[in-house]
Amino acid sequence: MNMLKTLVLMVFLSVILIGIGGVVGGRSGMTIALVMAFGINFVSYWWSDKIVLRMYGAQEITEADSPEFYGIVRRLASKAQLPMPKVYLVDEDQPNAFATGRNPQHAAVAATTGILRILSREELEGVLAHELSHVKHRDILISTIAASIAGAISYLAHMAFFFGGSRDNENSNPVAMIVMMIVAPIAAMLVQLAISRSREYGADEGGAEICGHPRFLANALRKLDMASKQIPMDANPATSHMFIVNPLTGGGIARLFSTHPPMEERIARLEAMSGGRR
Repeated sequence: MNMLKTLVLMVFLSVILIGIGGVVGGRSGMTIALVMAFGINFVSYWWSDKIVLRMYGAQEITEADSPEFYGIVRRLASKAQLPMPKVYLVDEDQPNAFATGRNPQHAAVAATTGILRILSREELEGVLAHELSHVKHRDILISTIAASIAGAISYLAHMAFFFGGSRDNENSNPVAMIVMMIVAPIAAMLVQLAISRSREYGADEGGAEICGHPRFLANALRKLDMASKQIPMDANPATSHMFIVNPLTGGGIARLFSTHPPMEERIARLEAMSGGRR
């Protein structure tokens, strides 16, 4: 169901991109939008992992560098029937983790030094199982492409707003054009967020199955939620969807535009899987 929902949302994003391309430049604009979508997907597929790892100064480690961390990843990857991913450490106080890579054969799992300090071994297993679930279902590639397409829609909408829409159709309604230029980026952002939240729920469930103990992840999320609010992180908003908890703090209306589902709901679902036990 999550995969079907994601597919529908991705198609909807592509339709918005092509539509806003038509507003900007008519048929030529639609062609440009298609080429842009292809370019975004190409770059995201081949280089998004390298870009993110370099952005956060992630350092690849071996088992000798961190036996427990590396060993947990290796054991869980074997249990999930995944190739052993590369393992990275990010020198960052905020406890967090993320996975990246275009497919299971080219995957990487990264954790901050902060998360290794505050989580027990069991809780760390829950977190790393969550990340490996992302790898197994190619969630990071999907979310990265969705974020990139949403960004392209916003860019094209700004172009249309400042430079005027297509002149191909003299009978076009300028008010409708302006509304589309405003609404399209908002709709694209909401769709992107829906995709990201859907994949997080799926990774929580998949991670609990890989780990075998849903409460491990539930307990970890409690700690991470509290710590992320107390320890700031200089994170790029464009990559916030990749982390297990949103590295950017914010409450109130900001929660409506979060890349992650409500923490309370995530924990409740995991506890339901474990029969409510902690």
